[in-house]
This record gives sequence, structure tokens and C-alpha cells, in this order.
Amino acid sequence: MNLPPPSSRQPVREAWSRERLLHERNIALGSVLEPSSLSSYTSAVQSYISFCRSHDFPIDPTTDTLSFYIVYICHFIKPKSVSSYLSGICNQLEVFYPDIRRNCAHPIVKRTLKGCKKIHNSVASRKRPLQRAELTEVFDKLHSSASFDDQLFLVLLYVGFFALMRLGELVFPDKLELQDFRKVIMRSSFIADDDHVEFNLPTHKADRTFEGNRILVKSTGDRDDPVKIVQDYVRERDHRFPGLPHLWVRSDGSVPTRSWFIRRLRAFFSDNVAGHSLRSGGATWLASLGIPVELIQAIGRWASESFKIYIRTHPVLLTALLFSQQPSTA
Repeated sequence: MNLPPPSSRQPVREAWSRERLLHERNIALGSVLEPSSLSSYTSAVQSYISFCRSHDFPIDPTTDTLSFYIVYICHFIKPKSVSSYLSGICNQLEVFYPDIRRNCAHPIVKRTLKGCKKIHNSVASRKRPLQRAELTEVFDKLHSSASFDDQLFLVLLYVGFFALMRLGELVFPDKLELQDFRKVIMRSSFIADDDHVEFNLPTHKADRTFEGNRILVKSTGDRDDPVKIVQDYVRERDHRFPGLPHLWVRSDGSVPTRSWFIRRLRAFFSDNVAGHSLRSGGATWLASLGIPVELIQAIGRWASESFKIYIRTHPVLLTALLFSQQPSTA
């Protein structure tokens, strides 16, 4: 072992007891997974254990047991979800069965899952993206409303669309045990000028460094300019709730929840629209403006090219949109 040279001075720190070290380590290990991920992983493990017990198999996740589980569970859930189930099972059982990840990567397990996806394939059903013109229609109905909750819904709608934000980044989960105030956007991080508004998004599910992101919304110059909508909301919010720390505030002072937002969203759009429609709509709109896909990926903070599924306009229609916006050479 290489000890530091005598000239290297270290600050004097109090030694911890073994109990304190164990306690702090348990806290760190317990913070690895988000509460929502932990809930999903626990459900997956319970599904696997239930399968083993009902079929009189040992819990030990051998390649045979895992492949049998895949064949069985694919008859009840979509095979594309089984990959997430296996991730949860590996995460929760790896402490007890160190070889589980190697077994999951075994050819018989991977090929079994691939075959099940082929046998039980189904057409993907996704919610449609919102259109830019649809936001204007909501604006026309709500921008003069005296209701503060209407003003809040309008600003969340526009910020989610133009900043390509996940709904979960803007609102609280409905389950109390999944609500985490560390993920709430703070008023103190908000900055605005005539050209743009920006705020800090705390750590989110795609943030591998846990540093958060700076979200920026640029002015469009339209009559329903998102920057003006945000500024009008913040002005009224500061008048009503000057002492509250969170940026998005309901009329009762609480953080808006997912069900609260979805309920209002469906009052305006009843045809196959959900929370992801804001993000996919914004991505599709940027693509129609000719914004390069790598910039759309960066704006939306996507870690992989899976973001391309959010650009929902058919390629033929999208090409027509792009060419229709190019200046005439005649």
C-alpha cells in the first residue's frame, strides 16, 4: 500500500463507528433506485417468485428457470415489457445469486425472449402528439381566465411542449410514497428576459450524473408566445405565493399532480392524448421546422436515439413539410 508522503497533510476528521458506517452505506445503497423504479422492480421479483413457487422450481435463477419464466409470463404481458422485468429481477436478486446477470445474458435466455417477441408481437399503441395549432386553441380559451389553476395548466402545457419535458418533470406523482421534493423545480432557479425564460431542472431519470439540467424556452414572437405565458404566470404566482419555494403552484399552494394535469388535458383533448403527447408533439414540431435530429435529442435530454419514436409524423408527410417551408428559387 502506498502511503502519502509526510509532507501531505490531511485534515483531521472524526472517526466513525462501524454502526455509523453501516448506517450511511445503507442510506447510499437505498438511494440508488428511484422510488418508482424500486416499486416496479419489486413487482417483477414478486412475479418471478410466484412463478417459481407455482411451478415448484427453486428460486435460483438458472438459465432454464429464467427461460421458462419468459415463456410463461409472455402469455400474460407484452414481451417488450419482459426485458424490464428481467432487469428488476437481476437488480433485486443479484445480492443472493451473483451469477444472475450472466445467466440472463445466456443465449438460451436471450433467444427465448426474442422468439416470444416474434410470436406475441403486437402493433405499438402510442398516444398521438399534440399539434402546435392545438396549443393556440387552448390559449384562446384560457389566457383571459380568472382561474389561477387555468393559468398554471396553460403554462405547463406550453413549457412541456416547447422544452420537450416529460410530464413527470413538471408535476408530482399521484402516489404519496413516490413524491420527492428534491425533484421539484424551484422558483429561485427561474430567470427571464424578453427573449427567453430558463430554470433549473433537478435530477431526473435520464440524468446519470445527478447534476440536473438548465431548461430554456425561447420566444417565438407569436401571439401565444410561450415566454410571455410563463412570465405572466410567474408574475401572478409571486403575487399570490411569495413565500413558497416551488415554481409550479396550484391555487391551494400545492404542487400540481399528474392526475390533476391529465384531467384538465382530457377536457380539451379526448382523442388519444396523454402526458407524452406534449413531449412528442414538441419533438415533431421541431422536426417539421427542419431542426437537426441531434439538436432535438439534446433539447429533449435523450440519452439514446430512442427519442426518434417521438417524432410521430410519417416520414413522407414530414418531408413534405420540410420542403414546403424552403424558400422558392423561382
